[in-house]
Amino acid sequence: MSVFEFAVKFVQDSGMFIYISMLIMAVGLAIAIERYIFLQRARSQNRKLWAQVLPMLQSGRFKEVYHLASESDAAIGKIVANGLARMQSPARREDIDAAMEEGMMEIVPRLEKRTHYIATFANVITLVGLLGTIVGLIKGFTAVAQVNPAEKAEMLSASISIAMNNTAFALTVAIPFLLIHAFLQARTGEIVDGLEAAKISFLNVVQRLKAEAAPAR
Repeated sequence: MSVFEFAVKFVQDSGMFIYISMLIMAVGLAIAIERYIFLQRARSQNRKLWAQVLPMLQSGRFKEVYHLASESDAAIGKIVANGLARMQSPARREDIDAAMEEGMMEIVPRLEKRTHYIATFANVITLVGLLGTIVGLIKGFTAVAQVNPAEKAEMLSASISIAMNNTAFALTVAIPFLLIHAFLQARTGEIVDGLEAAKISFLNVVQRLKAEAAPAR
């Protein structure tokens, strides 16, 4: 029996609940792939933009930085643009920090969006698998009660084996889903930490430039 034939027989023998589990798996995988691509792109864009704007910030070319940051799709561009916009009027470090934090509050939910569904799907698919197994066992015991005693043991073992397919499939999907969820959460945390670090660097550069400009006056 080929792998394909085994998979087809496995699904056919498992009953209707296996199809619900497969649907959950498909939706969960789609979300996981979309989130991975989104986070990879966000991390790459942030690093690229920050590498461009940091030397410009350090040399005090704020107008060029604002133009570059405000036109960028990178998350870090929103934060930098907010900070520079607040600097247009006299502002303390705390005021600039608050403006940049406002940008963070817009960005972080976008980074975390839909990731929690993957862990939810891992739990739901496990419960669906257990339900499929229980229903399969009920059907098996009901069928066994109506057959010849000599065939009961063989038929019961076959029914239990088929019923367990649902739980086996559910756990096979749920375990990777939990690992994927943990990975995506870690990647999101890494990006958020990078944004926080960039914000602090921005504030320190601005404070240093202001301190250097003060004696000149």
